[in-house]
Amino acid sequence: MKKLPIGISTFEKIRSDDYIYIDKTKEALELIENGAYYFLSRPRRFGKSLFLDTLKEIFEGNKELFKGLYIYDKYDFTPHPVIKISFSGGIRDQKSLNRYLFLSLKENQKRLQIECEEDEYPDICFRELIVKAYEKYNKKVVVLVDEYDKPILDNINKLDIAYEIREGLKDFYTKIKDSDEYLQFAFLTGVSKFSKVSIFSGLNNLEDITLHTRYSTICGYTQRDIETSFKELLEGVDLEKLKEWYNGYNFLGERVYNPFDILLFISNNFIYKNYWFSTGTPSFLIKLLKEGNYFIPSLENLVAGETLIDSFDIERLKLEPLLFQSGYLTIDKAEERSFGGYRYYLKPPNKEVQISFNDILIDFLTKDDEYEIRKDDIYLSLEKTDMESFKETLISLYASIPYNTYVKNNISSYEGYYASVFYVYIASLGVKIIAEDVTNRGRIDFTVFIKDKIYIFEFKVTNEDPLSQIKKKKYYEKYLNENKEIILVGIKFDEEEKNIKELVWERV
Repeated sequence: MKKLPIGISTFEKIRSDDYIYIDKTKEALELIENGAYYFLSRPRRFGKSLFLDTLKEIFEGNKELFKGLYIYDKYDFTPHPVIKISFSGGIRDQKSLNRYLFLSLKENQKRLQIECEEDEYPDICFRELIVKAYEKYNKKVVVLVDEYDKPILDNINKLDIAYEIREGLKDFYTKIKDSDEYLQFAFLTGVSKFSKVSIFSGLNNLEDITLHTRYSTICGYTQRDIETSFKELLEGVDLEKLKEWYNGYNFLGERVYNPFDILLFISNNFIYKNYWFSTGTPSFLIKLLKEGNYFIPSLENLVAGETLIDSFDIERLKLEPLLFQSGYLTIDKAEERSFGGYRYYLKPPNKEVQISFNDILIDFLTKDDEYEIRKDDIYLSLEKTDMESFKETLISLYASIPYNTYVKNNISSYEGYYASVFYVYIASLGVKIIAEDVTNRGRIDFTVFIKDKIYIFEFKVTNEDPLSQIKKKKYYEKYLNENKEIILVGIKFDEEEKNIKELVWERV
Protein backbone atom coordinates (compact mmCIF):
# COMPACT_ATOMS: atom_id res chain seq x y z
CA MET A 1 0.00 0.00 0.00
CA LYS A 2 1.40 3.39 -0.99
CA LYS A 3 2.39 5.95 1.64
CA LEU A 4 0.60 9.24 2.35
CA PRO A 5 2.54 12.30 1.12
CA ILE A 6 1.70 14.46 4.15
CA GLY A 7 3.70 17.68 3.99
CA ILE A 8 5.67 16.50 0.94
CA SER A 9 5.65 18.76 -2.10
CA THR A 10 8.74 17.38 -3.87
CA PHE A 11 7.70 15.44 -6.97
CA GLU A 12 10.91 13.39 -7.13
CA LYS A 13 10.55 12.23 -3.51
CA ILE A 14 6.91 11.24 -4.00
CA ARG A 15 7.67 9.23 -7.14
CA SER A 16 10.90 7.64 -5.90
CA ASP A 17 9.71 6.72 -2.40
CA ASP A 18 6.36 5.16 -3.39
CA TYR A 19 3.97 7.80 -2.09
CA ILE A 20 0.49 8.25 -3.53
CA TYR A 21 0.54 10.66 -6.47
CA ILE A 22 -2.60 11.91 -8.19
CA ASP A 23 -1.64 12.41 -11.82
CA LYS A 24 -1.84 16.07 -12.83
CA THR A 25 0.45 15.76 -15.84
CA LYS A 26 -2.41 15.96 -18.34
CA GLU A 27 -3.12 19.51 -17.14
CA ALA A 28 0.61 20.27 -17.11
CA LEU A 29 0.98 19.17 -20.73
CA GLU A 30 -2.01 21.26 -21.82
CA LEU A 31 -0.44 24.32 -20.21
CA ILE A 32 2.89 23.69 -21.92
CA GLU A 33 1.32 23.14 -25.33
CA ASN A 34 -1.20 26.00 -25.23
CA GLY A 35 0.66 28.96 -23.76
CA ALA A 36 3.75 30.32 -22.07
CA TYR A 37 2.90 32.60 -19.12
CA TYR A 38 0.41 31.63 -16.42
CA PHE A 39 -0.91 32.60 -13.00
CA LEU A 40 -2.88 30.30 -10.67
CA SER A 41 -4.59 31.27 -7.42
CA ARG A 42 -5.61 28.57 -4.94
CA PRO A 43 -6.09 28.58 -1.14
CA ARG A 44 -3.16 27.59 1.07
CA ARG A 45 -2.22 23.91 1.36
CA PHE A 46 -4.02 23.03 -1.86
CA GLY A 47 -1.19 21.35 -3.80
CA LYS A 48 0.20 24.40 -5.60
CA SER A 49 3.80 23.69 -4.55
CA LEU A 50 3.67 20.07 -5.72
CA PHE A 51 2.26 21.08 -9.10
CA LEU A 52 5.01 23.67 -9.51
CA ASP A 53 7.66 21.09 -8.65
CA THR A 54 6.07 18.72 -11.18
CA LEU A 55 6.56 21.39 -13.85
CA LYS A 56 10.18 21.77 -12.76
CA GLU A 57 10.89 18.06 -13.28
CA ILE A 58 9.16 18.09 -16.68
CA PHE A 59 11.21 21.02 -17.95
CA GLU A 60 14.45 19.63 -16.55
CA GLY A 61 13.82 16.54 -18.69
CA ASN A 62 13.62 13.94 -15.91
CA LYS A 63 11.47 11.60 -17.99
CA GLU A 64 11.88 8.44 -15.90
CA LEU A 65 10.09 10.06 -12.95
CA PHE A 66 6.96 10.19 -15.14
CA LYS A 67 6.83 6.55 -16.15
CA GLY A 68 3.20 5.39 -15.98
CA LEU A 69 1.83 8.94 -15.95
CA TYR A 70 -0.20 10.64 -18.70
CA ILE A 71 2.64 12.79 -20.02
CA TYR A 72 5.28 10.04 -20.28
CA ASP A 73 4.91 9.14 -23.97
CA LYS A 74 3.35 12.43 -25.13
CA TYR A 75 6.18 14.92 -24.47
CA ASP A 76 9.77 15.02 -25.67
CA PHE A 77 11.23 16.10 -22.29
CA THR A 78 13.79 18.43 -23.86
CA PRO A 79 15.75 19.92 -20.92
CA HIS A 80 15.50 23.64 -20.21
CA PRO A 81 17.26 25.70 -17.54
CA VAL A 82 14.77 26.25 -14.71
CA ILE A 83 14.76 29.11 -12.19
CA LYS A 84 12.51 28.26 -9.25
CA ILE A 85 11.72 30.61 -6.37
CA SER A 86 9.53 29.56 -3.43
CA PHE A 87 8.62 32.04 -0.71
CA SER A 88 8.40 31.08 2.94
CA GLY A 89 8.01 33.12 6.15
CA GLY A 90 10.40 35.48 7.89
CA ILE A 91 10.26 38.42 5.46
CA ARG A 92 9.57 41.47 7.62
CA ASP A 93 10.81 44.41 5.54
CA GLN A 94 12.51 45.40 2.29
CA LYS A 95 15.93 44.46 3.65
CA SER A 96 14.91 40.91 4.59
CA LEU A 97 13.08 40.57 1.25
CA ASN A 98 16.27 41.42 -0.63
CA ARG A 99 18.25 38.94 1.48
CA TYR A 100 15.71 36.22 0.75
CA LEU A 101 15.66 36.96 -2.99
CA PHE A 102 19.46 36.87 -3.20
CA LEU A 103 19.53 33.59 -1.28
CA SER A 104 17.04 32.05 -3.72
CA LEU A 105 18.92 33.39 -6.72
CA LYS A 106 22.24 32.02 -5.40
CA GLU A 107 20.67 28.58 -4.95
CA ASN A 108 19.52 28.71 -8.57
CA GLN A 109 22.95 29.90 -9.72
CA LYS A 110 24.59 26.97 -7.95
CA ARG A 111 22.18 24.45 -9.48
CA LEU A 112 22.63 25.97 -12.95
CA GLN A 113 26.41 26.43 -12.48
CA ILE A 114 26.21 30.13 -13.25
CA GLU A 115 27.78 33.10 -11.47
CA CYS A 116 26.08 36.52 -11.49
CA GLU A 117 27.99 39.73 -10.92
CA GLU A 118 25.12 41.86 -9.54
CA ASP A 119 25.06 41.83 -5.72
CA GLU A 120 23.09 44.96 -4.80
CA TYR A 121 19.72 44.77 -6.56
CA PRO A 122 17.94 41.39 -6.66
CA ASP A 123 15.80 42.32 -9.68
CA ILE A 124 18.92 43.11 -11.73
CA CYS A 125 20.50 39.86 -10.57
CA PHE A 126 17.33 38.00 -11.60
CA ARG A 127 17.49 39.44 -15.11
CA GLU A 128 21.21 38.65 -15.32
CA LEU A 129 20.57 35.04 -14.28
CA ILE A 130 17.87 34.60 -16.95
CA VAL A 131 20.15 35.92 -19.71
CA LYS A 132 23.19 33.90 -18.61
CA ALA A 133 21.15 30.69 -18.29
CA TYR A 134 19.85 31.20 -21.82
CA GLU A 135 23.36 31.83 -23.15
CA LYS A 136 24.99 28.90 -21.34
CA TYR A 137 22.46 26.20 -22.24
CA ASN A 138 21.33 27.64 -25.57
CA LYS A 139 17.78 26.92 -24.48
CA LYS A 140 15.02 29.24 -23.42
CA VAL A 141 14.57 29.56 -19.65
CA VAL A 142 11.65 28.45 -17.44
CA VAL A 143 10.69 30.59 -14.42
CA LEU A 144 8.56 29.13 -11.61
CA VAL A 145 7.47 31.21 -8.60
CA ASP A 146 5.60 29.61 -5.70
CA GLU A 147 3.49 31.71 -3.26
CA TYR A 148 4.51 34.91 -5.02
CA ASP A 149 2.32 37.01 -2.68
CA LYS A 150 3.31 35.52 0.69
CA PRO A 151 5.71 38.34 1.72
CA ILE A 152 2.88 40.87 1.29
CA LEU A 153 0.17 38.80 2.97
CA ASP A 154 2.44 38.12 5.95
CA ASN A 155 2.71 41.89 6.51
CA ILE A 156 -0.74 43.06 5.42
CA ASN A 157 -1.49 44.49 8.89
CA LYS A 158 1.59 46.75 8.68
CA LEU A 159 0.72 48.87 5.69
CA ASP A 160 3.97 50.83 5.39
CA ILE A 161 5.99 47.60 5.31
CA ALA A 162 3.48 45.91 2.98
CA TYR A 163 3.79 48.85 0.53
CA GLU A 164 7.58 48.61 0.66
CA ILE A 165 7.61 44.86 0.03
CA ARG A 166 5.02 45.19 -2.72
CA GLU A 167 7.16 47.67 -4.63
CA GLY A 168 10.24 45.48 -4.25
CA LEU A 169 8.36 42.45 -5.59
CA LYS A 170 6.86 44.49 -8.40
CA ASP A 171 10.36 45.46 -9.60
CA PHE A 172 11.46 41.84 -9.32
CA TYR A 173 8.52 40.30 -11.19
CA THR A 174 8.65 42.92 -13.94
CA LYS A 175 11.89 41.30 -15.07
CA ILE A 176 9.85 38.27 -16.19
CA LYS A 177 8.01 40.38 -18.75
CA ASP A 178 11.20 42.24 -19.69
CA SER A 179 12.92 38.92 -20.46
CA ASP A 180 10.35 37.57 -22.93
CA GLU A 181 12.91 36.83 -25.65
CA TYR A 182 14.80 34.51 -23.29
CA LEU A 183 11.85 32.67 -21.73
CA GLN A 184 10.14 29.42 -22.69
CA PHE A 185 7.57 29.32 -19.90
CA ALA A 186 6.64 31.07 -16.64
CA PHE A 187 4.20 29.98 -13.95
CA LEU A 188 3.32 31.88 -10.77
CA THR A 189 1.13 30.64 -7.93
CA GLY A 190 -0.34 32.41 -4.92
CA VAL A 191 -3.38 32.77 -2.72
CA SER A 192 -4.38 36.19 -4.01
CA LYS A 193 -4.20 38.10 -7.23
CA PHE A 194 -3.24 41.70 -6.59
CA SER A 195 -5.04 44.09 -8.88
CA LYS A 196 -3.54 45.45 -12.06
CA VAL A 197 -2.53 48.76 -10.49
CA SER A 198 0.00 47.05 -8.23
CA ILE A 199 2.17 43.97 -8.76
CA PHE A 200 0.40 42.72 -11.87
CA SER A 201 0.85 46.00 -13.72
CA GLY A 202 4.33 44.70 -14.51
CA LEU A 203 3.08 41.22 -15.33
CA ASN A 204 0.12 41.83 -17.61
CA ASN A 205 1.28 39.11 -20.00
CA LEU A 206 0.24 36.35 -17.58
CA GLU A 207 -2.85 34.27 -18.36
CA ASP A 208 -4.92 33.80 -15.22
CA ILE A 209 -6.19 30.21 -15.15
CA THR A 210 -7.73 30.42 -11.67
CA LEU A 211 -11.29 30.06 -13.01
CA HIS A 212 -10.53 28.28 -16.27
CA THR A 213 -12.81 25.25 -16.56
CA ARG A 214 -10.10 23.18 -18.23
CA TYR A 215 -7.85 23.60 -15.19
CA SER A 216 -10.46 23.49 -12.42
CA THR A 217 -8.96 20.28 -10.98
CA ILE A 218 -5.31 21.23 -11.52
CA CYS A 219 -4.92 21.18 -7.72
CA GLY A 220 -7.02 19.15 -5.29
CA TYR A 221 -8.54 15.66 -5.36
CA THR A 222 -11.64 14.79 -7.37
CA GLN A 223 -14.37 12.38 -6.29
CA ARG A 224 -12.98 9.87 -8.78
CA ASP A 225 -9.55 10.14 -7.13
CA ILE A 226 -11.17 9.38 -3.77
CA GLU A 227 -13.00 6.33 -5.16
CA THR A 228 -9.99 4.92 -7.04
CA SER A 229 -6.55 6.01 -5.82
CA PHE A 230 -7.68 6.15 -2.19
CA LYS A 231 -10.10 3.20 -2.32
CA GLU A 232 -8.05 0.84 -0.13
CA LEU A 233 -7.06 3.55 2.33
CA LEU A 234 -10.68 4.65 2.80
CA GLU A 235 -12.20 1.21 3.19
CA GLY A 236 -15.26 1.36 5.45
CA VAL A 237 -15.60 5.16 5.25
CA ASP A 238 -18.98 6.68 4.41
CA LEU A 239 -17.99 8.55 1.22
CA GLU A 240 -21.09 10.74 1.27
CA LYS A 241 -20.20 11.96 4.76
CA LEU A 242 -16.59 12.49 3.65
CA LYS A 243 -17.83 14.58 0.73
CA GLU A 244 -20.06 16.66 3.02
CA TRP A 245 -17.13 17.39 5.33
CA TYR A 246 -14.25 18.04 2.91
CA ASN A 247 -15.37 18.33 -0.73
CA GLY A 248 -16.99 21.35 -2.33
CA TYR A 249 -14.30 23.71 -3.67
CA ASN A 250 -15.49 24.96 -7.04
CA PHE A 251 -13.31 26.72 -9.61
CA LEU A 252 -15.94 26.55 -12.38
CA GLY A 253 -15.54 22.86 -13.01
CA GLU A 254 -15.72 19.64 -11.03
CA ARG A 255 -15.71 20.25 -7.27
CA VAL A 256 -12.58 19.12 -5.45
CA TYR A 257 -11.24 18.20 -2.02
CA ASN A 258 -8.36 19.97 -0.34
CA PRO A 259 -5.61 17.26 -0.35
CA PHE A 260 -4.43 18.26 3.14
CA ASP A 261 -7.82 17.29 4.61
CA ILE A 262 -7.94 13.84 3.01
CA LEU A 263 -4.38 12.89 3.91
CA LEU A 264 -4.78 13.89 7.56
CA PHE A 265 -8.24 12.32 7.79
CA ILE A 266 -6.75 8.97 6.76
CA SER A 267 -3.69 9.43 8.96
CA ASN A 268 -5.91 10.21 11.98
CA ASN A 269 -7.98 7.01 11.65
CA PHE A 270 -11.00 8.61 9.95
CA ILE A 271 -11.76 11.21 12.64
CA TYR A 272 -13.87 14.07 11.28
CA LYS A 273 -12.35 17.32 12.51
CA ASN A 274 -10.76 20.55 11.45
CA TYR A 275 -7.53 19.82 9.53
CA TRP A 276 -6.98 22.44 6.82
CA PHE A 277 -8.67 25.32 8.62
CA SER A 278 -6.55 24.94 11.76
CA THR A 279 -3.41 25.88 9.82
CA GLY A 280 -4.25 29.54 10.30
CA THR A 281 -6.87 32.22 9.76
CA PRO A 282 -5.38 35.52 8.55
CA SER A 283 -5.72 38.23 11.17
CA PHE A 284 -6.39 40.82 8.46
CA LEU A 285 -9.62 38.96 7.60
CA ILE A 286 -10.97 39.47 11.12
CA LYS A 287 -9.77 43.07 11.00
CA LEU A 288 -11.73 43.62 7.79
CA LEU A 289 -14.88 42.11 9.32
CA LYS A 290 -14.55 44.41 12.32
CA GLU A 291 -13.99 47.54 10.27
CA GLY A 292 -16.84 46.78 7.90
CA ASN A 293 -19.36 46.02 10.66
CA TYR A 294 -20.72 43.21 8.49
CA PHE A 295 -24.03 41.47 9.09
CA ILE A 296 -22.51 38.02 9.52
CA PRO A 297 -25.47 35.95 8.17
CA SER A 298 -25.07 37.76 4.86
CA LEU A 299 -21.74 35.97 4.36
CA GLU A 300 -23.84 32.93 3.47
CA ASN A 301 -25.28 34.71 0.43
CA LEU A 302 -22.47 36.87 -0.93
CA VAL A 303 -22.51 37.77 -4.60
CA ALA A 304 -19.49 38.99 -6.57
CA GLY A 305 -18.61 40.02 -10.09
CA GLU A 306 -15.37 39.83 -12.05
CA THR A 307 -13.52 41.33 -9.07
CA LEU A 308 -13.72 37.89 -7.46
CA ILE A 309 -10.24 37.04 -8.74
CA ASP A 310 -8.86 40.43 -9.69
CA SER A 311 -9.41 42.88 -6.84
CA PHE A 312 -7.06 42.17 -3.99
CA ASP A 313 -5.01 45.21 -3.08
CA ILE A 314 -3.47 46.65 0.05
CA GLU A 315 -5.34 49.95 -0.13
CA ARG A 316 -8.77 48.48 -0.88
CA LEU A 317 -9.25 45.07 0.67
CA LYS A 318 -12.66 43.68 -0.32
CA LEU A 319 -14.41 40.96 1.62
CA GLU A 320 -15.77 38.83 -1.24
CA PRO A 321 -12.51 38.17 -3.14
CA LEU A 322 -10.64 37.82 0.15
CA LEU A 323 -12.99 35.11 1.43
CA PHE A 324 -12.97 33.31 -1.93
CA GLN A 325 -9.24 33.46 -2.59
CA SER A 326 -8.38 32.32 0.93
CA GLY A 327 -10.81 29.36 0.69
CA TYR A 328 -13.48 30.32 3.25
CA LEU A 329 -16.08 30.68 0.50
CA THR A 330 -16.34 28.99 -2.87
CA ILE A 331 -18.52 29.40 -5.96
CA ASP A 332 -21.99 27.94 -5.54
CA LYS A 333 -23.08 28.92 -9.05
CA ALA A 334 -22.12 31.34 -11.81
CA GLU A 335 -24.51 33.27 -14.05
CA GLU A 336 -23.43 34.82 -17.33
CA ARG A 337 -24.54 38.45 -17.51
CA SER A 338 -26.23 39.77 -20.64
CA PHE A 339 -23.73 42.63 -20.92
CA GLY A 340 -20.71 40.33 -20.47
CA GLY A 341 -18.83 38.71 -17.63
CA TYR A 342 -20.18 36.61 -14.79
CA ARG A 343 -22.03 37.01 -11.53
CA TYR A 344 -20.82 34.60 -8.84
CA TYR A 345 -22.85 33.32 -5.89
CA LEU A 346 -20.65 32.24 -3.00
CA LYS A 347 -21.06 29.83 -0.09
CA PRO A 348 -18.88 27.87 2.37
CA PRO A 349 -17.34 24.91 0.53
CA ASN A 350 -18.04 22.23 3.13
CA LYS A 351 -18.85 21.36 6.74
CA GLU A 352 -15.26 21.73 7.96
CA VAL A 353 -15.06 25.34 6.82
CA GLN A 354 -18.61 26.16 7.93
CA ILE A 355 -17.97 24.93 11.47
CA SER A 356 -14.43 26.26 11.83
CA PHE A 357 -15.00 29.69 10.30
CA ASN A 358 -18.02 30.26 12.50
CA ASP A 359 -15.97 29.29 15.56
CA ILE A 360 -13.62 32.14 14.60
CA LEU A 361 -16.59 34.47 14.20
CA ILE A 362 -17.92 33.46 17.64
CA ASP A 363 -14.67 34.69 19.17
CA PHE A 364 -14.81 37.87 17.10
CA LEU A 365 -18.41 38.66 18.11
CA THR A 366 -18.59 37.47 21.71
CA LYS A 367 -15.20 36.53 23.25
CA ASP A 368 -17.09 33.60 24.78
CA ASP A 369 -14.68 31.27 26.64
CA GLU A 370 -17.37 28.61 27.06
CA TYR A 371 -18.67 28.53 23.51
CA GLU A 372 -18.00 24.80 23.04
CA ILE A 373 -20.24 23.94 26.01
CA ARG A 374 -22.92 26.37 24.86
CA LYS A 375 -22.85 24.90 21.35
CA ASP A 376 -23.52 21.44 22.79
CA ASP A 377 -26.36 22.78 24.92
CA ILE A 378 -27.93 24.60 21.96
CA TYR A 379 -27.79 21.51 19.76
CA LEU A 380 -29.21 19.14 22.38
CA SER A 381 -32.07 21.47 23.30
CA LEU A 382 -33.08 21.93 19.66
CA GLU A 383 -32.73 18.23 18.97
CA LYS A 384 -35.11 17.45 21.86
CA THR A 385 -37.33 20.54 21.34
CA ASP A 386 -36.47 21.56 24.91
CA MET A 387 -37.19 25.24 24.37
CA GLU A 388 -36.84 26.21 28.02
CA SER A 389 -33.26 24.94 28.07
CA PHE A 390 -32.68 26.59 24.70
CA LYS A 391 -33.88 29.93 26.08
CA GLU A 392 -31.69 29.62 29.20
CA THR A 393 -28.62 28.86 27.09
CA LEU A 394 -29.24 31.88 24.85
CA ILE A 395 -29.75 34.16 27.86
CA SER A 396 -26.48 32.89 29.32
CA LEU A 397 -24.78 33.42 25.98
CA TYR A 398 -25.89 37.03 25.51
CA ALA A 399 -25.13 37.80 29.15
CA SER A 400 -21.53 36.64 28.60
CA ILE A 401 -20.84 39.24 25.90
CA PRO A 402 -18.48 41.92 27.28
CA TYR A 403 -20.12 45.27 27.99
CA ASN A 404 -17.58 47.17 25.88
CA THR A 405 -18.78 45.26 22.81
CA TYR A 406 -21.96 47.35 22.97
CA VAL A 407 -20.30 50.57 24.12
CA LYS A 408 -17.82 50.66 21.26
CA ASN A 409 -20.27 49.71 18.54
CA ASN A 410 -23.58 51.12 19.71
CA ILE A 411 -25.28 47.96 18.49
CA SER A 412 -27.46 46.98 21.43
CA SER A 413 -30.54 48.16 19.55
CA TYR A 414 -29.57 46.49 16.31
CA GLU A 415 -31.47 43.33 15.51
CA GLY A 416 -28.61 42.40 13.20
CA TYR A 417 -26.07 42.00 16.00
CA TYR A 418 -28.22 39.60 17.99
CA ALA A 419 -28.99 37.74 14.77
CA SER A 420 -25.29 37.53 13.87
CA VAL A 421 -24.40 36.02 17.24
CA PHE A 422 -27.26 33.53 16.94
CA TYR A 423 -26.27 32.64 13.39
CA VAL A 424 -22.59 31.87 14.09
CA TYR A 425 -23.48 29.56 16.98
CA ILE A 426 -26.01 27.59 14.92
CA ALA A 427 -23.79 27.52 11.80
CA SER A 428 -20.84 26.29 13.87
CA LEU A 429 -22.87 23.18 14.73
CA GLY A 430 -22.56 22.06 11.12
CA VAL A 431 -26.33 21.94 10.61
CA LYS A 432 -28.15 23.49 7.68
CA ILE A 433 -29.18 27.08 8.38
CA ILE A 434 -30.72 29.50 5.87
CA ALA A 435 -30.47 33.20 6.67
CA GLU A 436 -33.17 35.49 5.26
CA ASP A 437 -34.99 32.48 3.84
CA VAL A 438 -37.22 33.71 0.99
CA THR A 439 -40.90 32.70 0.83
CA ASN A 440 -43.74 33.96 -1.35
CA ARG A 441 -44.89 36.16 1.58
CA GLY A 442 -41.59 37.59 2.79
CA ARG A 443 -38.30 36.54 4.37
CA ILE A 444 -37.81 34.25 7.36
CA ASP A 445 -34.99 35.51 9.59
CA PHE A 446 -33.58 31.99 9.98
CA THR A 447 -34.62 28.48 9.04
CA VAL A 448 -32.72 25.76 10.90
CA PHE A 449 -32.78 22.05 10.02
CA ILE A 450 -31.89 19.57 12.78
CA LYS A 451 -32.57 15.91 12.03
CA ASP A 452 -36.38 15.50 11.75
CA LYS A 453 -37.17 19.10 12.75
CA ILE A 454 -37.39 22.43 10.97
CA TYR A 455 -37.19 25.56 13.10
CA ILE A 456 -38.42 28.92 11.81
CA PHE A 457 -37.01 31.89 13.78
CA GLU A 458 -38.08 35.54 13.83
CA PHE A 459 -36.13 38.20 15.77
CA LYS A 460 -37.41 41.56 17.04
CA VAL A 461 -35.95 44.43 19.07
CA THR A 462 -39.34 46.16 19.29
CA ASN A 463 -42.60 45.49 21.10
CA GLU A 464 -43.95 43.72 18.02
CA ASP A 465 -44.79 40.05 18.56
CA PRO A 466 -42.35 38.07 16.36
CA LEU A 467 -44.37 34.85 16.51
CA SER A 468 -47.50 36.55 15.20
CA GLN A 469 -45.54 37.72 12.15
CA ILE A 470 -44.51 34.15 11.31
CA LYS A 471 -48.12 32.96 11.64
CA LYS A 472 -49.67 35.93 9.85
CA LYS A 473 -47.37 35.55 6.84
CA LYS A 474 -47.54 31.74 6.99
CA TYR A 475 -43.80 31.34 6.53
CA TYR A 476 -44.11 27.68 7.49
CA GLU A 477 -46.12 26.80 4.36
CA LYS A 478 -42.90 26.56 2.39
CA TYR A 479 -41.95 23.42 4.34
CA LEU A 480 -45.28 21.63 4.85
CA ASN A 481 -44.37 18.92 2.33
CA GLU A 482 -41.04 18.10 3.99
CA ASN A 483 -42.60 15.50 6.33
CA LYS A 484 -40.75 17.00 9.26
CA GLU A 485 -41.88 18.58 12.50
CA ILE A 486 -42.07 22.37 12.10
CA ILE A 487 -41.48 24.60 15.14
CA LEU A 488 -42.07 28.35 15.06
CA VAL A 489 -39.92 30.45 17.40
CA GLY A 490 -40.22 34.18 18.08
CA ILE A 491 -37.45 35.94 20.04
CA LYS A 492 -37.79 39.47 21.37
CA PHE A 493 -34.76 41.39 22.68
CA ASP A 494 -34.54 44.14 25.31
CA GLU A 495 -32.06 46.82 24.27
CA GLU A 496 -31.70 48.04 27.86
CA GLU A 497 -30.90 44.61 29.28
CA LYS A 498 -29.10 43.61 26.08
CA ASN A 499 -30.65 40.17 26.28
CA ILE A 500 -33.73 38.11 25.50
CA LYS A 501 -36.92 39.63 26.79
CA GLU A 502 -39.24 36.93 25.56
CA LEU A 503 -39.05 33.63 23.69
CA VAL A 504 -42.33 32.10 22.48
CA TRP A 505 -42.82 29.03 20.33
CA GLU A 506 -45.35 26.57 19.03
CA ARG A 507 -45.55 23.57 16.72
CA VAL A 508 -47.32 23.68 13.40
